[in-house]
Amino acid sequence: MKSPRTVLIVDDEEKIVEVMQTYLEKDGYQVLGAYDGTTALRLWKENDVSLILLDLMLPDIMGEQICQMIRLNSRVPIIMLTARTEEADLIKGLQMGADDYIYKPFSPRAVVAKVGAVLRRTESDELISMPVSYNQGKLVIDFDNMSVTVRGEKAGLTPTEFKILMTMAKAPNRTFTREQLITYALDDDFDGYDRSIDTYIKGIRAKIEEDRKDPSYILTVHGMGYKFAGEKE
Repeated sequence: MKSPRTVLIVDDEEKIVEVMQTYLEKDGYQVLGAYDGTTALRLWKENDVSLILLDLMLPDIMGEQICQMIRLNSRVPIIMLTARTEEADLIKGLQMGADDYIYKPFSPRAVVAKVGAVLRRTESDELISMPVSYNQGKLVIDFDNMSVTVRGEKAGLTPTEFKILMTMAKAPNRTFTREQLITYALDDDFDGYDRSIDTYIKGIRAKIEEDRKDPSYILTVHGMGYKFAGEKE
């Protein structure tokens, strides 16, 4: 039997932690709670944490700093909790490695749904092995063999282009900043500028899209980055 997944809630408002713990435990999760960054980092190191709900405003360490520290060693999903709604704050958090955002005030049920969605999205990275088709088979991505076909013909993606496409396709509808694509898709092999990602995206679109000016798969999220919009069949 699969053991329950553990969610770490980090928020200096005890009521938020208590309410979210109740809702998440009802949905079958194990829950750890922390009211400051120091405790959060300790609990993360000492436990097998599946996902972190992380408030940005903490009494000792800012949430963005905690996110950066965790990202040095782990890709555990992080959903940031914030009352900030400015686009600049959202972009900054994504650049530091957050997987998603939830704005305060929020519905506990909506948070539980978001937690489930993010976990399904990230865990699918490990489950995809068979070729996956999109748009009635017009696009097929073979993750194991690192190949892409469009209408039955090899798309001819370069290894770098494939890594970028694979990263986005494994997390459909998630917005990736250029910095995240460099980190997740290219690791330490990349020594160019983040705007070089735009050139790679242009190359991928030229090979898989029917209309590069009106793409169906790789969409631009203005001011933020890119996302893969294809739905698996």
